[in-house]
This record gives sequence, C-alpha cells and structure tokens, in this order.
Amino acid sequence: MLTNAPVTTILPVLDMNRARDFYENKLGLTPQGLKPDGKFVYSCGNGALLALFQRETGTRADHTALSFELKDITATLRELKETGVVFNDYDFPGLQTVNHVCVLGAEKAAWFDDTEGNILCPYEVIS
Repeated sequence: MLTNAPVTTILPVLDMNRARDFYENKLGLTPQGLKPDGKFVYSCGNGALLALFQRETGTRADHTALSFELKDITATLRELKETGVVFNDYDFPGLQTVNHVCVLGAEKAAWFDDTEGNILCPYEVIS
C-alpha cells in the first residue's frame, strides 16, 4: 500500500532559524519553503523530503534520526568539514571510527549532530 508513496522525515527543532542555517548552509539542502502548518521543508534525493518543525521542547533521539546514502563518503565528508560540520568519533566494541568513518559490513558510515542534537548519518554502500 505504501511502497511507492513519497516519504517525509520530520524533525523537531528548538530554534528554526539556527536549524535552517545548518541545513541550508552547512549541508546544502534545497529549501522548498514554509508550509501552512508551520513546517519548513527541504527537497532531498529521490523525491524524499525533510521537514523541520518548531517545538518548545525538543525530542532529541539517542539514535540516528536521518541518514543520507552517498556515492563517495570521503569526498562528502571533506566538503561537510569545509562548511564546519563536526563529526562524532566512536570507539566501542563493534563500532570504531577511523578518520570519522566506520566500516559496518557492506557500508561505510559517519555521524554528526545537527544544531538541535539530532544524529545524522552519511553512508556509502561498498560495492
């Protein structure tokens, strides 16, 4: 029933201006604009959307809230670092980053937080 339905990820934010600056100027997402219900929407790959909505209290998750599949994680991380994105490094059994990247089976992944504390994950499928 929902297989071909477009998907929108919705993230709560405490400060819409701060979050918009991050998503537009640090991540380079394309703004679609403010919707009548107060959400600010961005276009992402393959027709996916990201919507930010302002809340007085955050609902920050302790897990990855949003991931981006990339063709070249090394190049993208370099570009993101140039815009000021700071990556999280981990050293846990089964999860260790080297130069901010962890190889997990058939994927290379990295993580960083947005301005609201949401964890975002760029990743590359290893061929």
